[in-house]
Amino acid sequence: MNRVFTCQLLAVLAASALNAQVAVKLSFSGNGGPSPINLMQPNTVTTEEDVAGSGSLGLFTYRNITAQTTAPQPSSTCSGPNMFYLARVAGAGIFRFQDGSLLTVSLVQGGDCIDLAAQQAHCNLTLQITGGTGRFQNASGSLTYTEIGAPVLADTSGNVVFATETGQITGNISRAGTTEDAPQ
Repeated sequence: MNRVFTCQLLAVLAASALNAQVAVKLSFSGNGGPSPINLMQPNTVTTEEDVAGSGSLGLFTYRNITAQTTAPQPSSTCSGPNMFYLARVAGAGIFRFQDGSLLTVSLVQGGDCIDLAAQQAHCNLTLQITGGTGRFQNASGSLTYTEIGAPVLADTSGNVVFATETGQITGNISRAGTTEDAPQ
């Protein structure tokens, strides 16, 4: 009877380990701008970010594609004479980690607070984890992507076409495997 209890306890512990939440804290830098991909959302332009960094899950790159509104939207957190808010309405992204594992996400909500006086954009996105490969196979959870962007190059109309981006990604992942689960 003692052996049966031990086996049951080990099975419960193993299941708990697979469903445990892992806290995520990543820092990144990179670039962003308009994308040649068109997400075909009404009254939007498609943007993309391409960043790299490190943190609690190891070294990574991240690329996302999102549709961003072309007209300023109302916002309780972004207001002032030189500020306006552009919402992100659709999109997705892929994290690639040094071990070859991929983590996929989709945009839930978010946008950019543009501060014309400071020449900065403050971006805040909520991302839903949709799965992955390797150690992120069957992963779930949510992440918050926070960045500060600054213009590097604008077109003749003054639209930013290339920007620097630095920031953090925080949140929780459930059902992520270990590094040993990753492809070799």
